[in-house]
Amino acid sequence: MHSLLIATKNAHKTAEIRAILSEAWEVSDLTVHPEVPAPEETGATFEENARIKAEAASQIFSGIVLSDDSGLEVDALGGEPGVQSALYAGTHGDDAANRARLKRELLACGVPQPWRARFRCTMAIAQSGRTIAVCDGRVEGRVISEERGGGGFGYDSMFIPDGHEGTFGVLPSEVKNGLSHRARALAKAAVILAGIRA
Repeated sequence: MHSLLIATKNAHKTAEIRAILSEAWEVSDLTVHPEVPAPEETGATFEENARIKAEAASQIFSGIVLSDDSGLEVDALGGEPGVQSALYAGTHGDDAANRARLKRELLACGVPQPWRARFRCTMAIAQSGRTIAVCDGRVEGRVISEERGGGGFGYDSMFIPDGHEGTFGVLPSEVKNGLSHRARALAKAAVILAGIRA
């Protein structure tokens, strides 16, 4: 079995990717590879940040590295929080604070809810310090100010994908993993990874 390093310390993200890839790869992340530092995400786009993380990790890790950068774009906020989604409230990964700030911004924006939005994800696959592929995925939907459900992470409890009435926090994980932005990017990445394994 080939080893695939996910360049993240986000256990939720790793679990989603592992579930989607099934048993085709031995998936690990930076929590079990302390020798691989997490670089500063200085990119202005999802793709730039995904490349930064994948290339940095692949300079140290001998196998294939997959990284993603993803976030929520809300039309009424001019695309925010966007690439700043994980640290929207100032502390990286403070999901509750990020959602609280999003609610404040939305309720003050003057546009009635629900607010049109999308989750976007860009994945980079790298080896030996070089990006060998980039894949994108997105899911359109709407954001509400009331949190619903405890599933998922980040803004999932506020986001309702088109074609559904429940948020990502309510929908079963197998449903979310079938239509999420990460699932769509990973479906493209899986084709490339299969070619690498062949």
